[in-house]
Amino acid sequence: MKKIITAAGLAAVCASGVQAQSSVTVYGIIDAGYVGGNSRVVDPTTGAETKTTVSQFGQNAESSSRIGLKGIEDLGGGSSAFFTTEFQIYPQDANLGGNANNGLFNRQSFVGLKKNGIGQAALGLQYTPIFNAGLATDPGNFNNLTGNVIYASTQGIASASAGTSYIGFTARTANTLSFKTDSIAGFTASGIYTLNNKNETQTTSGATITGGNTNASGWGLGVDYTYNKFYIAAAYQALKQFTTADSLLTPSTTNSHEWTNAQANGGTTASALPGGNALNVQDNQFYAGATYDFGIVKTYAQYLTRKATSTITPNYYLGRSAEQLGVRGYVTSNIEAWGSAGLGRYTAMGLNSPTANFNGWQVGSNYWFSKRTNLYAMYGQTVVSNATTASGVTASASINNYAIGMRHTF
Repeated sequence: MKKIITAAGLAAVCASGVQAQSSVTVYGIIDAGYVGGNSRVVDPTTGAETKTTVSQFGQNAESSSRIGLKGIEDLGGGSSAFFTTEFQIYPQDANLGGNANNGLFNRQSFVGLKKNGIGQAALGLQYTPIFNAGLATDPGNFNNLTGNVIYASTQGIASASAGTSYIGFTARTANTLSFKTDSIAGFTASGIYTLNNKNETQTTSGATITGGNTNASGWGLGVDYTYNKFYIAAAYQALKQFTTADSLLTPSTTNSHEWTNAQANGGTTASALPGGNALNVQDNQFYAGATYDFGIVKTYAQYLTRKATSTITPNYYLGRSAEQLGVRGYVTSNIEAWGSAGLGRYTAMGLNSPTANFNGWQVGSNYWFSKRTNLYAMYGQTVVSNATTASGVTASASINNYAIGMRHTF
């Protein structure tokens, strides 16, 4: 159960005599179990095939494990202050932040103000409008197995051509100012404005970038509407960033940078493209999703499109779009099931205009012991095909991912 720590209690621990009308909540998720999978990747240049099989006690299949603190203080007159700080954890790894990480992964950290009847604003590392709209309209609740063409991911097994290189949107941005309105006649609006906090010095020999971090600059807007059992959400975000780019003439396991993370490290000098560094990549993303609750089952429809274009040369371009349908509902009072299926494509400018089609599907089930503890079983598959490269080689890849585990929220 969630642990509520009053400000008075904290003050007593700290031997302080100051009191406040505030509280802090400790919350989190622990997800661990068995994870397996198989992948097959065909090298687009040589035609060589690579197969990988994984079988392990894993983690974070249905939900990313995390621990966080959030608090709120009543300021009076319908106003309040709030904060959240949340970190990802890895139950199966020796290091708390994961064996592959140097420290805790910061999922969210922000502080803000809220006014009842108007809305709220916050500053810090936060989720984007597309992430929030997608999470509300995704049948798999953004789990981490492959098979979801909107929220592309894998767990335990990696295949860039079938998994991470097809991530469809930016999930979070740092240095971000956000706002969200209260519901008015069923409508809610939200938005973000983010800066990379870098300084640029222009000289005759070129540009020098100093300070800040590797996050994108840009903005995003979202809107949603609720009418009885019908819900619809849409969001658009436009980000500009430094992104290290591989050759877009060859859709392969190396073409993952712009899709893995919008905050990817990048070069600060313009090299010959493709195959070099891409400066000032304009990354435009749009999402629309809807749900309808029939009572016995809830239906889902999703659409996503993304276009990354260099402002320096038209030879750097990559576009991705995907559509997905799904259902979710209770088979019995404590057995929940869901399923989804979708397809999509990506295209790149260059010789022969490389194009790849992909499809994915996923099924899963929860057995709920209580509102906070459940067992789960899931299976997903993604297949990528019909990618003709500059050399005429047909590239293809496939990956299947399955998991059985236990999850507890607190």
